[in-house]
Amino acid sequence: MDADRSEAWIKGKAQTLDVSRRTAEVVVIGAGVMGASVAYHLARRGCRNVLVLERFDRPGLGSTGKATGGFRSQFTTDVYVRLSLAARDRLERFREELGVDPGYRPVGYLFMARTAAQLEALRAAMAVQRAAGLRDVREVGPDDIRRLSPAVRADDLIGGTFGPTDGYIVPLEIMRGFIEAAQRLGVQFEYDAGWVECVAEGGRIAGVRTPEGVVGTRRVVNAAGPWAGLVARTAGVDIPVGPLRRQTAVTQPFPRLPADTPMTINVDDGFHFRVRDGRIWLLWPEDLPADDPFDVTFDRWWLDGLLRRAHDRVPVLREAEIDLERCYCGLYEMSPDKHALVGPAPGVEGLYLINGSSGHGVMHSPVLGELLVEIMLDGRAHTLDIHALRPSRFAEGEPNPQSEIL
Repeated sequence: MDADRSEAWIKGKAQTLDVSRRTAEVVVIGAGVMGASVAYHLARRGCRNVLVLERFDRPGLGSTGKATGGFRSQFTTDVYVRLSLAARDRLERFREELGVDPGYRPVGYLFMARTAAQLEALRAAMAVQRAAGLRDVREVGPDDIRRLSPAVRADDLIGGTFGPTDGYIVPLEIMRGFIEAAQRLGVQFEYDAGWVECVAEGGRIAGVRTPEGVVGTRRVVNAAGPWAGLVARTAGVDIPVGPLRRQTAVTQPFPRLPADTPMTINVDDGFHFRVRDGRIWLLWPEDLPADDPFDVTFDRWWLDGLLRRAHDRVPVLREAEIDLERCYCGLYEMSPDKHALVGPAPGVEGLYLINGSSGHGVMHSPVLGELLVEIMLDGRAHTLDIHALRPSRFAEGEPNPQSEIL
């Protein structure tokens, strides 16, 4: 499905249901890709009375619709590498299982280093990746970089790493696949539901409250993305998840770079780019302070720093024109260690978290939804050991190690 057809499908999902005096076996708050994945996996396991509540009038208006569509296994922690490998396996079977092409294209991720310290950090990450089962990642030299991403100026680069099975996915199509499959299995989606709060009594979930009334339930999944911390607070739970503003610039159609150009990343400043729909998507993770952390107004001043980096690293981009109408700001849902919180919320029975993926939610959604459902229905995740993602780890003083390289 192309972008126009995806948009038409999303707009057609708008509906309003009367939720007063209603009950559900499970209520999922948020119909983005993560909530949709949870809903599908619940239904696949036999839960039929599942209700998904989305505050906006159609799905994909939160972080999912702003995702740039990258997929990688090149992480620096064992749990995230294994998550990516499991997600890749599911992406390869996605069309057969759900009837929708997730758009997975293994064109690679190329990380480029200018200094010996940066290259050593990439080598250390590569050791973690190989130990976790990522066999095809390899170190590359300047000549390899020129061959893999020919538009790059590589005279100051000393090397890097390349993962050929990393690449691109289509976020809205993955979300659509989960939603349609969940609906076929009986899941109900309600859009334009407004702000949804948890109702907790005696230390356990009793329901959710919407502007239309209360839905009684004993189990709630918080899949509210950047708003997850606010939703958790309505149940009396504090989780360290909040929004982080990130921007993307998009050029006018620019055929000078081939579509199979890998995601190409400067290690030193984080500038990276990809080709999508015949245009170049440019990203630079600069802090974007705002009075309202949820404000997604695009800040044009950021373009100056981005374009200096883009023109320096990819000289041909000096000929590309920015399409201001397509540039945008979106929200990551960040946790302190940049790893997701997956599992029961501490202190409130029946509240489950799938939050804080920190910019990697879409790529991991095919497996994280499955793992959370295993925790909910079986008492533990057995497809993959995700003890490192337990929500209690911060209170226990055991966050995951962080790296600014990847």
